[in-house]
Amino acid sequence: MASNIPEESTSFVGRRTELRRLSSELTRHRLITLTGPGGVGKTRIAMRAARAAAARFPDGVHWAPLWPLDGDQLLVATVCDAVGLADHSARTPVAALCEWLADKDLLLVLDSCEHLVAACRDLVGDLLTAAPGVTVLVTSREPLGVPAERITEVGPLPCTGENDALALFTERAAAAAPDLRLTDPASARAADLICRRLEGIPLALELAGAQLAHRPLAQVAERLGSRLDALDGSGVSWTPRHRTLRTAIGWSHELCAPLERLLWARLSVFRGTFDADSAAAVCADGPLTADAVRTALAGLTAKSVLSREGNRFRMLDTLREYGRMWLAELDETTAVADRHAEHFVGLGRRAEDGWLGPDQVTWYGRIAEAYVDLCTALDHLLERAPGRAQELCAAVGFFWTCCGHLHEARDYLERALAAEDAPGPAHTRALWALGVAVLLQGELHTAESLGRQCARAAREAGDQDAMLAAGYLIGLTHLMAGRPLTAHTVADQVLGPPPHDPFGSAARLRCHLVRLFALTALGRLDEARHEATVLRQGCVQSGEYWSRSYTDYQLALVSLLQGRPEESADHARAMLAAKRLIGDKFGIALGLDLLAAAVAAQGKGALAAQFHGGGQALWRTVGHPQRGTPELRAVREQCEQRARAAIGDETYAAIFDRAAEQNPETLLARILAGDL
Repeated sequence: MASNIPEESTSFVGRRTELRRLSSELTRHRLITLTGPGGVGKTRIAMRAARAAAARFPDGVHWAPLWPLDGDQLLVATVCDAVGLADHSARTPVAALCEWLADKDLLLVLDSCEHLVAACRDLVGDLLTAAPGVTVLVTSREPLGVPAERITEVGPLPCTGENDALALFTERAAAAAPDLRLTDPASARAADLICRRLEGIPLALELAGAQLAHRPLAQVAERLGSRLDALDGSGVSWTPRHRTLRTAIGWSHELCAPLERLLWARLSVFRGTFDADSAAAVCADGPLTADAVRTALAGLTAKSVLSREGNRFRMLDTLREYGRMWLAELDETTAVADRHAEHFVGLGRRAEDGWLGPDQVTWYGRIAEAYVDLCTALDHLLERAPGRAQELCAAVGFFWTCCGHLHEARDYLERALAAEDAPGPAHTRALWALGVAVLLQGELHTAESLGRQCARAAREAGDQDAMLAAGYLIGLTHLMAGRPLTAHTVADQVLGPPPHDPFGSAARLRCHLVRLFALTALGRLDEARHEATVLRQGCVQSGEYWSRSYTDYQLALVSLLQGRPEESADHARAMLAAKRLIGDKFGIALGLDLLAAAVAAQGKGALAAQFHGGGQALWRTVGHPQRGTPELRAVREQCEQRARAAIGDETYAAIFDRAAEQNPETLLARILAGDL
């Protein structure tokens, strides 16, 4: 059962009544919205409720965190990521999402919608209409206003009776100050006073508890009382509870060291999670040196301003809002945004340079982790420095196109090219990346036109590597259109006479792949086998996986066509292992199709039906019927004929349908573990 509910990093206290009510509501309503002020615990309650309800939803629970989004541009993409849709079609993302969810029975959680209420209202309305089996759980400071929305208000923890507020504060106090005892009357009164003054708001209690690592309980209670009695001076109208939280955050801010306060403000530029190196690159300036950033990160984490997830940090959106206010007060908003954007331009450039080396898989992971902040940087650069936006788009566009953000890659590339039409290396590379994106969406004519634009620009600039990139795009377009001889000719022309090093550049290696694919399609199987073997050895030596996976793909296909199905299956499994490392669902679907054909040729009809069905499930996630170069059509048809002949039509259909409805990741894990 699919589920991506975040793990809880701290203990959960109270909320029994709310969880019982939510459990009942999730059986009777299709849209439940948890409302309440920031910091009251809506997200934690939703996590608990979703996990408890998971067994009721055959297609799982899917968590979409909206807190990193600044505007609604990435809303649909975030939901697509949450439900496992990596659409490669030219449809609108909303249409693709509605079609994907139409037959699903799942729970979708949209966490932190308050800054996107109008866009979420429209999206949820579309999803509830198109997908009758989908239930949506929302957390937001205000309702969406959708018909039939069930609104459940979340209040603070009670400070009387069972006193869950005191229980939470006690736990956090013990974590911050293990030697502290709250059993003596004076300490108990001080703790109770803190809970009442903070009105049981969980985030405020967390911040107060963290302060006990640095100052005595009585002092925390006294200074908190003084702070709450004062005005916060913001001039903004807040609800009483939000004002209490706001004031508690301000008090916690005052108790931070000066450099911690400065870092808090500057870190507010990050929309997603971030690591220490990124924090230092963006925030170090003036008195806040790189070493001081790392020290202040530890201090802010200890004070619960930041939470840590592995080697990455996160700031809650409520605390980030406060930091952004102070950043504006310091008049540093633009300067820090400029540094943030330049940092991610540099990250993109290093990722592009490292594509061909042993850190390729690591770079795929880093680009995926930084996705929201890369988009934030692009939005900033599109307004202030379009040429730099082109450079960043060109660097990350291929990563995004390969690994699930094809729509966003195309959108940003088109915007960057429209914003800056001056010729130059970044412009040419952006044209190339856009061509690859539209090709994968099936627009062959547009892709070929973009390839020719790249070629003209490369010739005018005398840029040999750009000529190779254009050759790859044009050649791949001919392959997809069923013109392998033309593709082979294009690749040979741009590669030039031998000898040449396939690993001289990423563009050169890709052109060798085009020639390899063309040799197989032309029936020159011995040549294809030799070239694929040489390329694969070079990929293994350099630690490169993307091209290596396609050499295994070709070796699997050639082995199958030459009557060596066991060898074909081994190469198909190797392809799947590589594609899984970089999250390429399109490539995994291709690999499953080939593996199905290989085991069918061995007479294993049941396995072939299972692999073929699993591949079909993945093809649906990319929004296409089975794709690939045209020669695969005959391979797939023969696979199905052989499998049906081995086990019978009825058995084949039953196994295929069952696999097509299951989570393909489970099947993939079993294949790579050697269980199938």
